[in-house]
Amino acid sequence: MDINITIKPEAVALVSLDSSGQILAKTSDIFAQTYGLDADEILEGLEQREALGSTGFGRGVAIPHCRSNAVSRPTAAILKLDHPVDFKAADAIPVSLVFGLVSPENAGATHLHALAAISRLTRDEAMLGALLDAPDAEALFALLTNQFLRNAA
Repeated sequence: MDINITIKPEAVALVSLDSSGQILAKTSDIFAQTYGLDADEILEGLEQREALGSTGFGRGVAIPHCRSNAVSRPTAAILKLDHPVDFKAADAIPVSLVFGLVSPENAGATHLHALAAISRLTRDEAMLGALLDAPDAEALFALLTNQFLRNAA
């Protein structure tokens, strides 16, 4: 990715969930456990954004996102689902990969750049395939980290 997004290995997980509500709750929990954010605040923000329209980006990817004063730069959590879940995406393809994003409250352009960077990453056919084929959270994190470093250079 070509912008500075915080992501820690602990924020990447392979999970078994059955609904978009469970996905948002798990994403909020990961933000709380990994970055010390308030899970209820993040869940509320993600749910409010989702109420405006699905963040199911398409191609089996969702990018639930919100803003918070508790972060100083865009911060990510990644979930790879063990089976696809309906996320009401525009293309009607169930979601297998979730990129949660929390950006600073006043980071309008920075937030949009982070969303665009995630979008570009998942539009790359080879990268999307590699992310979906990653056997564990460590491999998924390594793929993302290598991509971030490559595009930052």
